[in-house]
Order: sequence, then structure tokens, then C-alpha cells
Amino acid sequence: MSLFKLNSRPTFFCKLRLSARSYANDVKKTKLHEFHVRHGGKMVPFAGYMMPVKYADSIASSHLHTRRQCSLFDVSHMLQTKIHGKHREQFMEQICVTDVQNLGMGKSALSLFIDDQTGGILDDLIITKTNGDYLYMVTNAGCKEQDMRMLTEQLSIFKSSGQDVSLEFLDSDEQSLLALQGPSSAGVLQSVVGKSTDLSGLYFMDSTTATVCGVPDCRVTRCGYTGEDGFEISVPSDRVEAIAESFVAHDDVKLAGLGARDTLRLEAGMCLHGSDISIDTTPVEAALMWTISRKRRDERRFPGASAILKQLSDGARRKRVGLVQKAQGAPVRGGAVLFNPVNGEKIGSVTSGCPSPTLSQNIAMGYVDSRFVKNGTDILAEVRGQKIPMVITKMPFVKANYYSKPK
Repeated sequence: MSLFKLNSRPTFFCKLRLSARSYANDVKKTKLHEFHVRHGGKMVPFAGYMMPVKYADSIASSHLHTRRQCSLFDVSHMLQTKIHGKHREQFMEQICVTDVQNLGMGKSALSLFIDDQTGGILDDLIITKTNGDYLYMVTNAGCKEQDMRMLTEQLSIFKSSGQDVSLEFLDSDEQSLLALQGPSSAGVLQSVVGKSTDLSGLYFMDSTTATVCGVPDCRVTRCGYTGEDGFEISVPSDRVEAIAESFVAHDDVKLAGLGARDTLRLEAGMCLHGSDISIDTTPVEAALMWTISRKRRDERRFPGASAILKQLSDGARRKRVGLVQKAQGAPVRGGAVLFNPVNGEKIGSVTSGCPSPTLSQNIAMGYVDSRFVKNGTDILAEVRGQKIPMVITKMPFVKANYYSKPK
């Protein structure tokens, strides 16, 4: 039985884009705040932290530099967690959809927290089976408090039957997280990890510990949200500024902020939590069923299994799709209503949209009635009373360049 059946559903779900007023009294700063300011970062409140939205370069320029060379992102606002104990893998399988017990040593996987009653997505996360005696997990900043509360509550239930497991939430004041993304990232990182770690043998979604810029025991995971080769690097916060300075001293590396992060993610066809996925969205609708292994589907024991497998069998009424704007002009943004051009029927809505610096055209993601998901289908988006022609397209919009193990 999933633990979510034993506990009440969360009562709120975080939006990714948050107003300054939301954090007027309790906004936090990462340990790189002064570093960002010194390097010209334009700071804005985001998910409870002051974060750089851009630097001196435009968002488009920063975006393209990431695609062509390499950019450094501060993602220390995200929640890092270690799960300890003999039954840590069983505990995680009670609260996420991944087959954790059969995950390879030193391997990471994208997973989901699911509401057991509705099958709706609570949050997405990356879970890693480390070579040590713990699991390592990274979850979204916008849902940090929600996730910590849920994990703590479910831990209490799980341990009540005598199971051995404990949680260690890594405070951003103690542990920071950097993302080095782009085709030059491996060469840049290799230059600071030395000969003790050969990154050529570390493939997409592999994780290890390494000495980075002379700092031992940093967790290095080959992953990211840009569609390019890249790494997330967990480092002690008292050394993060020196490490960041070492990276940006490299000719290929520039700093990038939230603006470039969002446009890169959208081109990569990745969900922006709170806009593209939420409690109202199932993995079937969000095109994320690949996160649930065949073994877990066959066992029907993952959170939300009943609702999700029924929807998978019966068919979802709507699906997440890519959208390309056919006409020039301002991009269609989240919230725009989508229509059937033949009879004016409302068929869905846009969840996120932006100009694509790589493609030089406007792109978006949204949910449409399942009758309209075929690539090449023409639809209309309403913006300020005007109907904008759009076409359904496959995702990712830009081909991924992950460093994968040869088959």
C-alpha cells in the first residue's frame, strides 16, 4: 500500500513564477548572492530566494552561449536530500514512481511524486543511488516546503512499522548546487577535477564523487535541464564561491540566470513545474509515463497506480504537446486558450511559451484534447482577442546532445 493512502493530500501546490510580494519578508539568499551581484546579475525573488534572472548579456545571448559553449547556473535554491538507512530504497518506492531497488549503483533517474488518489503530479525529482550508504535526491525549489513536509510525514508513517530509514535535508547555507551546462562543460570540468576522475566514463545520468577545484567529496552528476551535455555539482557552501570563480575564469564559461534556464528548458521540451505539470496533471497527460518502469507498472504498487493505469488503458482526455507559432510577432504565453480552427471549439490551453533563440521562432507547450495531438495539426491560440495560428509539433524542439553510453 502506498503511504499516500494513509495521509491527507497536500493542500497547496507551488507555482514556478512567483511575485516579489510573496517573499517580501522572508526572502533568502544563496551563498553566491554577492558573487552574482559582483558579476552584474540582475537579482529577482524566485521560489523564496533572490536569484539572478540575467547578467550583462541578453537572455537570448546567454541562451545561445550555453548551446555553443558552456554556462554556469546557480541552482542552490533547490532542495538536496540524503536518505539513509537499511530500508531507504523501499521507503522511496513508497513515495515516488522509480524502481529504486533495481537502479544501478551510481545511476540517477528522473522520478515523480504522485498523489495516490488522483494520479496527479506533486513534483518531479532526480533520485540517485550513490556508491555510499545513502540515496541522494534533488527536488524543485518552488515546492521545497511542501516536499519537506510530505517527506517528513511519510517517514513517520513508514518508521512506525519498525523500518530503518532517516532523512537529511541539506541546508543551502551548508551545501550548494551548481549546474555547468553546454558542449564545453566536460572539458571545463575535467580541467578542475584532475586525473583522479575520468569524465569520459561518466555518462548521462551517472553520478560520482570527485575533487573539484581542490575540494574533495563533491557530488558530480551528469545531467541537466538544457538538452546539452552538462553536470550538476553539489559542493560545500563555504567553498562554492571559489569554485564558481574558477569556472567563470575559463574562456568558454559565462554565467547564466533564470531567463536562459527557462528558454533552454522549453526548447528541450522539459516541464516547468507549476505551469506545465501540477496536481491536475497525470504522467499520462504530461507524456511522462516513461518515468514508470514496466516492473512497477506490472506490480501496480506505485503511488497513484490505480488512477494512472486506468487512464493509460482508457486513454487520457488531454495530452501535453509542443506548439510552434506560425506567424511572426509577440510569443503566445502561458494561459492562452487554444481552439479548433474549424468550428471554434475550445480544445486546450498554453502552459508556457517564449521566443526560441535557437530556432528564431516562437514556441510553446500546452495541453490539448487528445483528438488534436497529431504532429502537424493546425490550431489557434487566442491572445488579446486575436486568434494566432499555431501547429502541433514533436518535442524536444531542439535535439538533445546528451553524452550517452554507446550502444
